[in-house]
Amino acid sequence: MKWLLGLALFLCTSTVFADDFSKALQDISVTIKAENSEGSGTIFTRDVKNTDGVIEKVNFVWTAGHVVAGLRDVREIIDSTGNTRKISEFKDASIVKEINKNGRRVGELKMDVKVIKYSDADNGEDLALLRIIESDFIKANAEFYLDKVIPDVGSNLYHCGSLQGQMGANSMTTGIMSQIGRIYQGKVYDQTTVTAFPGSSGGGVFLKTTDGKPKYVGMVTRGVGETFNLMVPVRRIREWAKTNKIEWAVDSTIAVPSDEELGKMPVEGMVKPVEKKVEAAGSSPALIPAVPVKPTVKTLEFKRVDNLGK
Repeated sequence: MKWLLGLALFLCTSTVFADDFSKALQDISVTIKAENSEGSGTIFTRDVKNTDGVIEKVNFVWTAGHVVAGLRDVREIIDSTGNTRKISEFKDASIVKEINKNGRRVGELKMDVKVIKYSDADNGEDLALLRIIESDFIKANAEFYLDKVIPDVGSNLYHCGSLQGQMGANSMTTGIMSQIGRIYQGKVYDQTTVTAFPGSSGGGVFLKTTDGKPKYVGMVTRGVGETFNLMVPVRRIREWAKTNKIEWAVDSTIAVPSDEELGKMPVEGMVKPVEKKVEAAGSSPALIPAVPVKPTVKTLEFKRVDNLGK
């Protein structure tokens, strides 16, 4: 297959990374293209038994619900009992991995993905789990921070996402854990100073362990300015996953359903909406928007100033 040749090229690129930590973040971070918008996502890989009974590596992608919300369509159907009910359907999105060689971008790998679990930003958790339709795309895999002890305020954190969309794909930024347990509109967030821009939504925030490996501690979704950002903490992601019977998508010790069972899984779970509280006046953390497919890039013009200081 052509994509296998592309994958081989990707795995053999000669881009130099500072260490295995940064390379690992590059490997698991992708740009998500959802029709007219772009956001960020993180790959989580599991072994799944296909309909022929063969075990395949299947790549799932975590992102924010509002990144793929534009693909959602709700329609009414009449079921076998004669009752009318609404069903939610999603168009396919795509993920993009960039290929770099000798210090420059030389191409990209693009794969179609389908939304297999979704929770909207207004009445839900603003989370979505996608599945790359082609199996064995990549072996890279995110590891989630599942310890009960929450990282301390002041802990160094790293974000890897598509700042300003595809043009900023796989951008790494750093910051700290600013505060834990922020409550906004009835939901728990952790606050971080990792730099984020439109397009960062859905991208992972990571802690560097003592052995130099990245662990996923949250997902950027809201912010006020580039360094006041709220992330959905992994403990909330895990709780939502558990409620919707997809805890295997964060915990590799839990068995994954078969391909057939995954196909029967409803895209939207029945989760009780949280009553929103009226926030105090002032700047509120807004959703970090997905960016247009072709963002406007402004040139930073250099102007010479003579007789400086006079």
